[in-house]
Amino acid sequence: MTAKKRTTIKEVAKAAGVSTQTVSRVLNNRRDVAPDTRKLVVAVIDRLGYRPSQVARSLIQGTSATIAVVGYGLEYFGPSRVISGVERKASQLGYTPLLTLLRDPLTNDVEGILSGFLSRQVDGVIWAVPEIGDNRAGIRKAVAGLNLPIVFISMHSEPRLATVGVHNREGGRQATAHLIEQGYRHICHVTGPMDWWEARERLAGWQDALSEAGRDWHEDDFTHGDWSAASGQRAVEALLGRHADMDALFVGNDQMALGVLKAMRQRGLRVPEDLAVVGFDDISEAGYFCPPLSTVSQPLFDVGCRAAELVDQLIREEAEAEGAAAASFSLMPKLVVRESSRRASPAP
Repeated sequence: MTAKKRTTIKEVAKAAGVSTQTVSRVLNNRRDVAPDTRKLVVAVIDRLGYRPSQVARSLIQGTSATIAVVGYGLEYFGPSRVISGVERKASQLGYTPLLTLLRDPLTNDVEGILSGFLSRQVDGVIWAVPEIGDNRAGIRKAVAGLNLPIVFISMHSEPRLATVGVHNREGGRQATAHLIEQGYRHICHVTGPMDWWEARERLAGWQDALSEAGRDWHEDDFTHGDWSAASGQRAVEALLGRHADMDALFVGNDQMALGVLKAMRQRGLRVPEDLAVVGFDDISEAGYFCPPLSTVSQPLFDVGCRAAELVDQLIREEAEAEGAAAASFSLMPKLVVRESSRRASPAP
């Protein structure tokens, strides 16, 4: 079977009786084309079935219609949901996402990665690697003076950098304030790994809520996990060994909260009667835990979508020579109350 020959832009121009430059202007929706001429060219394009190749469009427009996305930790709920949002919105905006996954979030080869993107002529970059330790120091240095729109996800906002994330501190405050409102007296916390920015922010939210309620907190009222269910089980065992009067627990993510629920069941203790539990993330299984888990829902998919919209905005502003300005967006989480923290009648 012989493949059908692809119609060229020259053939469209000849059939319409115009120049190839005029056809290009029509394809790019330029305003400097007379309405009658535009109508004629569009009719010829439809009749001949002309479809410009992405390569040709890139040469004409000086863009690749590609956004580079740098990620890490797709085995974790948060990063995977963010990347899903980026892919969905970027595709809707007409970009092809180019995904690069880092094996080590502390990599120092930032300049090499960005040089590779520049050689591929990507239009922009979404840096979706979580802020862990000081892994943003290299990227800050590398992007200084770089003529390439970049949006960062999951980091604290900084001047001159475009960032999108979730207000983790507010989420931690909401979770702890809920437990206070339910009448629980001794509320402890299981953090994520403390080199993660999100873990430190959620810890700060727990501290904020206790301080706002006039309650003291102490270093031995919280302990660290590593986001895994096994670490949550170990953490609650340690806290129960320290605090016989602990009656509520804010856990830094839902996987660790699952480990907490297992430890309680093995001890023959009830949730929430003996220990109330609130997680963080609202993974799809959270409502099916036993008991169903109260948790803080993060709009992570929306974070990815907003990052794609922001990098598109920066690309357009740069193309129009308007001077792209950095912007920061912090999306608000929402507490979801289920059986694991709800008292039948809150204590006075």
